[in-house]
Amino acid sequence: MKKNLNSFIAIALLSTSFLTACNDASTTATPVDTALVVKTDTVAKAVETPKDIVDIAIGSPDHTTLVAAVTAAGLVETLKGAGPFTVFAPTNAAFSALPAGTVDGLLKAEKKADLTKILTYHVVAGAVKAADLKDGQKVKTLQGEELTVSIKDGKVMINGANVTAADLVGTNGVVHVIDAVLMPKK
Repeated sequence: MKKNLNSFIAIALLSTSFLTACNDASTTATPVDTALVVKTDTVAKAVETPKDIVDIAIGSPDHTTLVAAVTAAGLVETLKGAGPFTVFAPTNAAFSALPAGTVDGLLKAEKKADLTKILTYHVVAGAVKAADLKDGQKVKTLQGEELTVSIKDGKVMINGANVTAADLVGTNGVVHVIDAVLMPKK
């Protein structure tokens, strides 16, 4: 009987917590990993781990090439830093559209400087959400050059690359998915 009462109380507490969380209008959406932690003789509790911009990319099956490139360039620690950063994240398909051998060549140790230059051309200081972008706006990248924003019929483009998913907010910035790899002039 005592176990049944404890189970009932645990379910009631979880239900109340869930309903309270759902009704809290001040809560903002943040990507999280949720794991269920169960301890003997205690109430089950959901634990949330906030994601940074690198974790967002790692969690996406469409960004494995980008994650490999960021790792090869030694930029993981930097992009896990406090930021905030805005990342225009090319998909695997965007990398595949480059001339044959380009990605493999850039992933070689002797091309680390070139790879770093390309990747930092996709990163802007600050957390810039889609609503903050204006047609014709220039944004300076960590690489040093500028990207040009164009907006037509509500469609946002960065240097001609389409933004296919916007405002993936992390703990240290925001990610916008793009359909092309941006190449710096220098």
